[in-house]
Amino acid sequence: MLALSAAPLILSGFWQDPLGLALHLLAGGGLVAAAALTREGLKAEAAYDDRVTAKRPAIPRKIFGAGLSGAALALPGLADPGFADAAIFAVLGAGLHVMAFGADPLRDKTAEGIDDLQSARIARVVDEAEAHLAAMREAIARLGDPELDARVAAFRDTARDMCRQVESDPRELSQARRYLGVYLLGARDASAKFADLYARRPDATARADYLALLDDLERGFDARRERMLLDDRSDLDIEIEVLRDRLGREGVLSR
Repeated sequence: MLALSAAPLILSGFWQDPLGLALHLLAGGGLVAAAALTREGLKAEAAYDDRVTAKRPAIPRKIFGAGLSGAALALPGLADPGFADAAIFAVLGAGLHVMAFGADPLRDKTAEGIDDLQSARIARVVDEAEAHLAAMREAIARLGDPELDARVAAFRDTARDMCRQVESDPRELSQARRYLGVYLLGARDASAKFADLYARRPDATARADYLALLDDLERGFDARRERMLLDDRSDLDIEIEVLRDRLGREGVLSR
């Protein structure tokens, strides 16, 4: 929608003098660029919100988009002496942009009780896992097969569940590292090779083998997550038993 707002500015420029036309065309181009920045900023914010621990976006795209929107809307006002109109348009444009889309996340997000070093380690592992999953999706998307796309998306959700679990409890990282690193790297490479083969010559056997691989991977990830949850429950039971025993020795609880 922001990009569409450039159309009236560009069209109205053709009824202006040469300077007005140039300013209107520049303003339209600025709004299109601001729309592109804002769109990427919204994607980065969605990825940030989806993570338990996350780095803030390296580039505050929505803030830059707001500034560019204000500057673009100010350009037509520069044709008038005094620049009052330009200043008003700039403030209104930037302010309305921030009201509509908000600002970028400006702080790193960490889970409670996790220090910066642990957060950095987890973020590296999860970022690597997300990169492998994105490469899998892109490789299979080239084939234009909705069933394969859906199957890869389902496996991606399973792998992301493990990522969220690791982000919530760093103690799980050592158990999950092999799955989020080595196994996803292998799945990425297998997806790329299958996509290349299937694009050249559709092979029902290769397709069935690839789907079976995804099934095996998903079962493996689910089984590991279940074991991680059971380990958490065992740790909790031990903590409760130790605490009850200590309270019993101190006479707080009757044995």
